[in-house]
Amino acid sequence: MANAIQMSVAESEAPLIHFCGHAFLPLLSGGLFWQAENTLLVADLHLEKMSSFARSGQLLPPHDTGATLQRLASDLAETGATRVICLGDSFHRDEGTSTLLGDDKNRLEELIADRDWLWIAGNHDPAPHALGGACCPKTKIANLVLTHKPTQDLFGQVCGHLHPAARVHINARSVRRPCFVHDERLMMLPAYGVSTGSLNILSPPFAGLFERRELRVTMLGRDRLYPVGAKRLVGG
Repeated sequence: MANAIQMSVAESEAPLIHFCGHAFLPLLSGGLFWQAENTLLVADLHLEKMSSFARSGQLLPPHDTGATLQRLASDLAETGATRVICLGDSFHRDEGTSTLLGDDKNRLEELIADRDWLWIAGNHDPAPHALGGACCPKTKIANLVLTHKPTQDLFGQVCGHLHPAARVHINARSVRRPCFVHDERLMMLPAYGVSTGSLNILSPPFAGLFERRELRVTMLGRDRLYPVGAKRLVGG
């Protein structure tokens, strides 16, 4: 990332993300640490995605769940968060809660046991489950609404769902990376799972969700985070 994009000094130091009166620390993993609430926010883990593909005949190594849980364990150790809120699509399918391998299930149970845990329902995993923690369609903390899908009529919304990515074209080179994106009304997290894809935030699914003049973007690089001005964004 650093070799592909030569950022200015101002853009090369990723600041806190300020949204609706709150400060958040973006993590390279795609997680978002809300220090004032000692809470780690993650979206779209899509656990058991590869095992779901295997049941449909696509034989792919089912290591994505373990790798995502390891990423989550590392972020929790780094931040010391005592609460985790998963913003939906935590499992690739409803049945993913019952297909966890023994080691993965044990690791997840250990993570849940040590802190408050909230599973927000997504479109891939809408049903409650019994893995520990609490399940709900959405939740509200302070003046923020934490949910899975973005809407156009709600102020102070934090969500996932669309797996946002930003593409920049500088010095004849192009790079697209997952990103955090927000304006004055809506903030969206990148997908956290290791086997998830991404969508350019200038593509049609994002149309009408953000005010372009107020857009703030933080890209995930290989070794650091990069704030990117809206004028640098390109489609494709």
